[in-house]
Amino acid sequence: MFFNRRGSKKYAYITARVRAMKSKLIQREVFPKMMNMDLAEITRFIGESEYKQDVDELAQKYSGIDLVEHALNQNLARTYRKLLRVSQDEPHYLITEYLRYWDIWNIKTILRGKYYGAPLEEIQEAVVAAGQLGYRQLVSIASMESINDIKVALENTPYHSAVSDYQGGMLSTVENNLDKLYYSRILSSVGKSKGEKLSLKFIKTEIDLKNLKTLFRTKKANLPRDEIMELLISGGAELKDGDLRRLVSLSWPDFIKSMEDYSYWSALSEVISEDMPSLIDMEAELDKYAMKYSSKVSHYYPLSILPIFDYIIRKNNEIKNLRMIARGKESALSNDIIKRHLVM
Repeated sequence: MFFNRRGSKKYAYITARVRAMKSKLIQREVFPKMMNMDLAEITRFIGESEYKQDVDELAQKYSGIDLVEHALNQNLARTYRKLLRVSQDEPHYLITEYLRYWDIWNIKTILRGKYYGAPLEEIQEAVVAAGQLGYRQLVSIASMESINDIKVALENTPYHSAVSDYQGGMLSTVENNLDKLYYSRILSSVGKSKGEKLSLKFIKTEIDLKNLKTLFRTKKANLPRDEIMELLISGGAELKDGDLRRLVSLSWPDFIKSMEDYSYWSALSEVISEDMPSLIDMEAELDKYAMKYSSKVSHYYPLSILPIFDYIIRKNNEIKNLRMIARGKESALSNDIIKRHLVM
């Protein structure tokens, strides 16, 4: 993709806007305090924050945990659309490509809902219109009765090739195709300048972290090697194709031991073992690693796409934390369990 204006000037305005938006994120020390609130107090708290407009708009239709869930989803979509609205040229293009994650997420959500026979209203309310597919378009696709109709609706989108062979049934292949399509697009969208090379490493590191989660899940479940390889994504920073093939071939104990060969060991060393009962702590630590890494690299090139990617990640993490606390309180989970799921 060619743009007339090169250099850092094109990022000055959008990064200034993002700094202002980032300053309004909930501070990490607030989340432990929220764990001492009940659901009504949590709803009131977010209703007095940057989520006020969303809570006010939806309070007539929803209450309790449903109000919190929908307010969070609406705010996330509204926030990301704002990034697109205030950006132009190269920043706009890269933000668009990065936010296609949500188109992929929504297509998966719709297909899963169809596969499991979820009520139409439940599927429609689960979509988050934060990508290029608008809310009305997503609601329309969700209302379609056949998989073929859904594929036809996606014909004029970049996603059709990933779903074209899907005939219904098990979702792993089509979901994997969608993930691979997303990362192939974002990898090819980043240029070759010094700052853009760091952006490329950022995306490649994200691929590594996704592959690590997949490896832990599938190897702990003892899936066949070929099935695991099919689920992995090429293009990682440290986990090259040869590394992935080697890791897939290892026994579970040797796989755990092999993590010492990678920089991600610093995040994983305290939470993984041969007899680890759960993957929750592993996933949380990798998410924390992603947050720390995005923050670090965003400071290297402040007039680049990196601070914007960092904000996108931090905003989504804020939503996840708020949702986890609210759901935890609704389900009467202990604070210790809730805290294990938070990324701060």
